Amino acid sequence: MEPIRVFIVEDDWDWLRGLKAYLDRHADLTVVGTVSTAEEARELFTSADPGVDVLLMDIMLQDEPAGIGLAEQAVLSWGVKVIMLTSMEEKDFIFRSFQAGAIDYQIKSRYEELPGIIRAVHARQSAINAAVAEQMREEFRRLKKLEQQFKVKEVSDMITPTELQVLEMIDQGHTQTEIASRFFISLRTVKIHVGHILKKLGSPSSKDAAQKIRELGLFDKKD
Repeated sequence: MEPIRVFIVEDDWDWLRGLKAYLDRHADLTVVGTVSTAEEARELFTSADPGVDVLLMDIMLQDEPAGIGLAEQAVLSWGVKVIMLTSMEEKDFIFRSFQAGAIDYQIKSRYEELPGIIRAVHARQSAINAAVAEQMREEFRRLKKLEQQFKVKEVSDMITPTELQVLEMIDQGHTQTEIASRFFISLRTVKIHVGHILKKLGSPSSKDAAQKIRELGLFDKKD
């Protein structure tokens, strides 16, 4: 029987080396690759599936819960089974990981349980034939697309056309003074618009708000 092919995304190099060595000691498991940054993982998941059965994904990468979004990307692009790794049982992060398509999670301090979890996850998914697995992935993609559409509509209804123009100029790198000059309004008015935007979107900064709108594709829809 072919060994279960495991890929690891983990930013702690010492722990990564130790985990790889530990898993490789099991005859039915083989670590086929590792990356240690979100950027490397993001680039990797845009390429064709290299033949990975189970992905071990650290939730926290460079002190950010980037692993959640990466898990979703891996499921959508590779159709791989994802197990999240976490140092502490953060219920919100774990719940969001399951929403992103992860199958299981494991506390890092209990790493000795990972071989059994990997086998169980692999067996659980392998029992599903290829056609059904593809149907599941298509349904997951459909639900994510529907969720995105609802989010776009919600934000579109929330942001006024003027606020959208202000955000687009911020996204292009213009200062509030430049925006005031462009629209022939006072700097105070621009600041009021920005204040309303931050409150509506729950963003910590105007740049963060502009990035959210850009990611939703609303700058392209303003006309």
